Amino acid sequence: MSGQAAVLPLPRLQQLWRTVPRGVRIGVAVVTLLLGIVVLTRPSTSLAVLAILIGSGAVLSGVLELADAGGRTRAQAPVNRLAIVLAVLWIVVGIVIWVLPGLTVRLLVVFVAVGLLGSGLVSLARSVHRGRVLADRVADAAFGAASVVFAVLAVLWPDITLLVVSVLFGARLMIAAVTILRREVRRAPGDRPRHPAGPLRRWATASIAVLTVLASMGAAAISYAVRAASPVTDEFYAAPREVPAEPGRLLRAGPFTRGVPDGATAWRILYTTTAGDGSPTTASGLVVVPSTGAGEWPVIDWNHGTTGYAQNCAPSLAEEPFTSGALFLLPDVIEEGWALVATDYIGLGTPGSHPYLIGADSAHASLDAVRAARELTEADLGANTVVWGHSQGGGAALWTAAVAEAYAPDVPLSGTVAMAPAANLPALVEHLPEVTGGSIFASFAFSAYAQAYPDVTWRQYIRPGAEATVRAMSTRCLAEPGALVSVLDVLGMSRDPAIFRAEKPTGSFAQRLEENVPPATVRTPLLIAQGEADGLVVPDAQQSYVDGACAAGESIDYRIFAGRDHIPLVSVDSPLVPQLLTWTQERFSGDPVPAGCRSSAY
Repeated sequence: MSGQAAVLPLPRLQQLWRTVPRGVRIGVAVVTLLLGIVVLTRPSTSLAVLAILIGSGAVLSGVLELADAGGRTRAQAPVNRLAIVLAVLWIVVGIVIWVLPGLTVRLLVVFVAVGLLGSGLVSLARSVHRGRVLADRVADAAFGAASVVFAVLAVLWPDITLLVVSVLFGARLMIAAVTILRREVRRAPGDRPRHPAGPLRRWATASIAVLTVLASMGAAAISYAVRAASPVTDEFYAAPREVPAEPGRLLRAGPFTRGVPDGATAWRILYTTTAGDGSPTTASGLVVVPSTGAGEWPVIDWNHGTTGYAQNCAPSLAEEPFTSGALFLLPDVIEEGWALVATDYIGLGTPGSHPYLIGADSAHASLDAVRAARELTEADLGANTVVWGHSQGGGAALWTAAVAEAYAPDVPLSGTVAMAPAANLPALVEHLPEVTGGSIFASFAFSAYAQAYPDVTWRQYIRPGAEATVRAMSTRCLAEPGALVSVLDVLGMSRDPAIFRAEKPTGSFAQRLEENVPPATVRTPLLIAQGEADGLVVPDAQQSYVDGACAAGESIDYRIFAGRDHIPLVSVDSPLVPQLLTWTQERFSGDPVPAGCRSSAY
């Protein structure tokens, strides 16, 4: 039709909006804008508060959708009706969230994703109608495409409260509010619309929309890159159909070069071991020896620090297979003429649950790795063995020494070094909420214990609303790009960082943690090293463990290093390093150590 297009009379719901005084309409838009800014800039809001903000935002979003549906041409009547349905849906969603404030993160994100998808489809439908200015159609298409992409990302990453809610939903509220504000401010007194916006203003809006869709595509690309960069297991780690019952048997070996220093030769191995319940299972690991020399290499039985809980978090799969588990001294080990045997532990690399901070399982994997590596004739390992471990591996080293005599008498140990060991497990888990990123380690620990012990259940010990986040965090490795997502999770929980219902472990969970404190049955020379500034394994908790072990009759050389945090304790510039190498050489040489406990500060 010629001239100005006929305007479709507003439906009753939209007429209600027009009966509201103009100042109130502007006020609603301003409140929505401020709410969007709060949601966008306050990612650390607790889940309960976040639910209130999202519920309010959804209702306001519905109101603004009704307002935005007005003034369209008759040709756009179907789109108008779809927009009104979407507006009502937003309002209903907001009311549901208000009524059910205990929604989990996953359900909360599903609601947001549905709303974003609906908004995107409406915008895309508007963009295909003829008779509209090209710039407006471009803007609608771009905003619509961005909303659809963000909705898909919300579904792919359902546990990322910070990204999905704070960024996506907050930005969506702000855009909707600014759109209405611009329209209301441009209206003349008496609610008569001013002249349409000029080409420059229309194309400015379209440019912003295009930038938004580019940002959404960038987010999608980052999401794909993060997922694609995660380590993937291959057929090497697959167990045979029947696992031999005898532990420590070498099943498979293959050359390995990643992260191996000059002057060394390495293999990855698959071998048999024993789970905590006594059943046969498999584990993988690495063996590294000097490339030249007399052979019969003394063995460092390395127990790595935390790399993750999921199957693909094995150090032998990582880009940096040794430093990812806090072994920075492999070149020194090779230079000293020693071999390294490094277990991945059960469930890292191989199928099955990883017994994170579960002692007997870890010790079995450590001792059986040495047994299996001795079957690798090319490695030519000697009988002399000293156990090293850091953090998670420090606790595993203590357990290895504690059970070696009974479990693997054919692997006599000359000494044990536990560096910042995770030994006092109840105190460690109680302290994790106070540690930056502690929720990530807590997710590994609880997932392992819930899998291993039927009396440790998610519903009983994990606070409402946190289970989806905790489960998702436990699936990511510390050394992969996906760990960034776990960091976002932690930031999103930072106002309510505790994942547990109680402030400290209770009931069966506390009992199981206590059962996995390394027993005072170490009969080898024992060196425990602790950083005085360690913020993860705190000195007070370590001192409590050492005092208890000494009272039970163990002989411990306990050394505390001033100013050293958890990882700096074992870095190449640490004062511990020369002491560690000297102490280990003395054990290989059979030098005696004084009995009893002694403590030194450096």
